[in-house]
Amino acid sequence: MNIHLLQYLEKTYSDFKDKVALIDRDRELSFAELRNLSIGISIELKKQNSELSRKPIAVFLPKSLESIVSFTAVLYTGGFYVPLDSKSPIERVASILDTLSPEIIITNRSLKTKLLQINYPADKIVEYESLVQPNQADIESYKLPENHIDTNPAYCKFTSGSTGIPKGVLIPHKAVIDFIDWARERFEIDERYIIGNQSPFFFDQSVFDIYLMMSTGSTVVIIPEELFIFPAKLLEYINEVKINLFFWVPSVLVNVANFKLLDAIELPHLEKIFFGGEVMSTRHLNYWRKHLPEPMYINMYGPTETTVDSVYYVVEREIPDEESVPIGTPCRNTDVLILNERNELSKVNETGELCIRGSSLALGYYNNPGKTSEVFVQNPINKVYPELIYRTGDIVYLNDLGEIIYMCRKDNQIQHMGYRIELGEIEVAVMGIDMLDNACVLYNNEKKEIVMYYSAEVKIEPGSLRKQLVKKLPKYMVPSSFIQLTKMPLNANGKIDRNTLKAQMEN
Repeated sequence: MNIHLLQYLEKTYSDFKDKVALIDRDRELSFAELRNLSIGISIELKKQNSELSRKPIAVFLPKSLESIVSFTAVLYTGGFYVPLDSKSPIERVASILDTLSPEIIITNRSLKTKLLQINYPADKIVEYESLVQPNQADIESYKLPENHIDTNPAYCKFTSGSTGIPKGVLIPHKAVIDFIDWARERFEIDERYIIGNQSPFFFDQSVFDIYLMMSTGSTVVIIPEELFIFPAKLLEYINEVKINLFFWVPSVLVNVANFKLLDAIELPHLEKIFFGGEVMSTRHLNYWRKHLPEPMYINMYGPTETTVDSVYYVVEREIPDEESVPIGTPCRNTDVLILNERNELSKVNETGELCIRGSSLALGYYNNPGKTSEVFVQNPINKVYPELIYRTGDIVYLNDLGEIIYMCRKDNQIQHMGYRIELGEIEVAVMGIDMLDNACVLYNNEKKEIVMYYSAEVKIEPGSLRKQLVKKLPKYMVPSSFIQLTKMPLNANGKIDRNTLKAQMEN
């Protein structure tokens, strides 16, 4: 049994030395090159600081081969890596570094200037270019960190905080190993797969891509970011490099469906389509399934705090456009509790907060015990021994088929005209309207009205939308304000940027 993520790489290095592990535009790295380069860099890092075990090392680099090499190098030191968004505003980077106080920051020469603007100690900033000179003799004699246990942290990813201060989710090796072993076995993923990476490396969906590659000997293709702006070119690229598996945010799939690109472009190599990170529009998923019936479609659900994903659903039955795609059932070695307002288990078709227990749970938020204790709490069902659960803040219910159905965020529940309403339920109905490309429903607390933002290729009058929605929803759930946009704003992860829309609504 593996207790360290690098045991994956050591095994694939042994089995697939010369096979391509990573592709980044016109550059490639074999498994041997990935391993040896990472070990060489780890040796250089330890020369600068010999006490890196279980210590944070930040990686401030563009999305690239160099980023993954740096992550792996950090693991070889015995420390844990922290991916930072190199495009993030300097104030946010400063806030994260203030919480983290990393032992070392790996960056490049062009980005180092940005870090120096926030007066971070220059002696803790190292340039990637100065590290990549591995000594072969040192590499051959290198051994994995000693005295390592699987509860040691592997990485820390900072997510948005409700207070405006980012929270660093700390994930141990064992949680990633448990998840990756399950995914590899459940979906029969091996060395023949070519994985198309969309997720930024500071977003936890990328963990799925990186460690499936290391554990199976498959290849990860870092898809050029600009292709996601031009979906036709994106599909051509998939065919060009023969990508047969990907895990993308639904917005990308929705965009392809809106342009009806699958009417003309075939994707003969694609076998497995994973999606997650936000709600998938059933209407757009049905477009994909109609035009590409052969691939397996898997809806993945899970907050960063539960190691990528903890619940999944293989789409095998027909789902009407106006219904939600289930998020399904728990992954192996994970248990879910749906707790009502009385902290009791919800009955079938009764909504409640989704709570998760098992080895997938994060260690907590780095240097933030207050926030950690708010959501990593004692299981209220278990009164006899200590057992932590993670309260996701997501409202769900179990349907008659035993499938978990996502409704909305707990803070997306509103009281309107005396009714308790889940905005997610309205969005499901809205996304069933053919004319729309995308949509988002928010609540204006000051004006006490439900607001619908939407995008479409042609001008759509609010009256037309209202007429269709009253056939699907009670009148008290129909939005009173309709705002058409040229396109929906997206955040760095490719999801609808609700914060931007909220700010626009409140101004």
